[in-house]
Amino acid sequence: MSLYEQQARYRRLFAEHAAWRLLHAEHAPIVLAFISDLFAQESEVPFGKARVALEAELPAWQESFGLQENAGAHLRHWIQSGWLREHDDRLTRTDAFELALRFAQNLEQRDSNATASHLRIVQDAVRDLAVALSPNPEERITLLSARREALDREIEALRMGIVPELSGPEQRERIRGLYHLTSVLTGDFRRLEDEIRQLDQKMRVRMIESETGRGEVLQALLEHEGELLQTDAGQAFDGFFQLLCDQNRIIEFREQLRSILARPASQHLKQEEARYLAHLVRELTKESERVFQVRRRTGESLRAFVESGAQQERRAVELLLRQLEKQAVNFKDHELSFRVPVAVDLPTGSLRVRSPSSIHLRLPEERLDTSQVTANTNSHIANAGMLDHLNTVKVLEVAADVRALLNQFGPMTVAKVVQYRPITGGLEELVAHVRIAKAIDAIVLESSENLLVPDRAGNRIRATIPALLMAAEQFPTDLEELAL
Repeated sequence: MSLYEQQARYRRLFAEHAAWRLLHAEHAPIVLAFISDLFAQESEVPFGKARVALEAELPAWQESFGLQENAGAHLRHWIQSGWLREHDDRLTRTDAFELALRFAQNLEQRDSNATASHLRIVQDAVRDLAVALSPNPEERITLLSARREALDREIEALRMGIVPELSGPEQRERIRGLYHLTSVLTGDFRRLEDEIRQLDQKMRVRMIESETGRGEVLQALLEHEGELLQTDAGQAFDGFFQLLCDQNRIIEFREQLRSILARPASQHLKQEEARYLAHLVRELTKESERVFQVRRRTGESLRAFVESGAQQERRAVELLLRQLEKQAVNFKDHELSFRVPVAVDLPTGSLRVRSPSSIHLRLPEERLDTSQVTANTNSHIANAGMLDHLNTVKVLEVAADVRALLNQFGPMTVAKVVQYRPITGGLEELVAHVRIAKAIDAIVLESSENLLVPDRAGNRIRATIPALLMAAEQFPTDLEELAL
């Protein structure tokens, strides 16, 4: 690529890429700091909560940087700029913001000792890829045999009591490298969401420009799903989700993370970095569920778009605009007056009105009839009915009892736990048991279980639930970390 081609390419990225625009923005430090702090604890934030948080900070920023006190306008500007995404009145960060934030953080968090870790990762990746790509069986056997001999030597040294230990700098280097590798995983999800929305827009444009019938449009809609799966991010996500579905590997992964964070090497991580690694599996699961929601919403909106016939109306508007453009081009050549009527119409149906009085609009002056409404004075004492409704199941106490039973008797399903700890709170308490099993990623067996659950009135209800196998090792040390 020549110098001028590179210059044109970077000029285009400078003008179009949202991450570059954010880094070049006048108030980039404020935007980066506020959004990163807003999403420090959760991946989705309601728009109202974000506006309230921004309104609390704007007075100080107005004095220092001259920002206007209009939080909603700032949030809308950040959404239009591609730094935030809004869906169903909830905000999420975009891939462009993740790129800009990672660039800013790496300016002062670059580790000078990370070269050895990066080289080790590259060497392992090269070795694994060389084995996977080699078409020669003998070459594969040679590479795998060399790896086995190295493992045998390491095992023999451990049996002889030789346990190599990492030095302090090596521990810091390795655990910092681990955090940097895991911190980019959420960016992959953001990029996949962007690709889903870009394909959605392309599909709508294709349907508007197409002159085929509804059958061809539906066929194109099905092909759209295939296109999404063929993208790099789509294939990577499918492979990642298959790993998440492997309960054995996920349990092993979670236990290994807990073991690492329990070692002295974890002191080289900041508090928020250690918390991120501790909740890594839960965060990845939540992010993958978000991707599935985006894909499902996109498919549903496209189907609604086809069924409503909106693409036909927009096609008619597009044809009308093209006719107007053609006639506008002729104005200069034929010296036509702008007051000449144009013979172009848009078939949108007709409005039938017999008289002006038949058009009824709801006016702001109309009020609700509140003559039958009686005012009651608020009471400071809760009555018995209110207290009865507040008699709910305390899920954390149930989780503590379940963990104690599992420590005493070993792994059990929900039905087996209920035998040792009978349910007294009705279906709500049964749902609490299932929520606890889901929160610890209990193993889902192929069979199902039937239980008789007494409600608060004494009636016995038969319930069928999946067979969820729980173990005490799956519970975190602090039960408040469970996503209940």
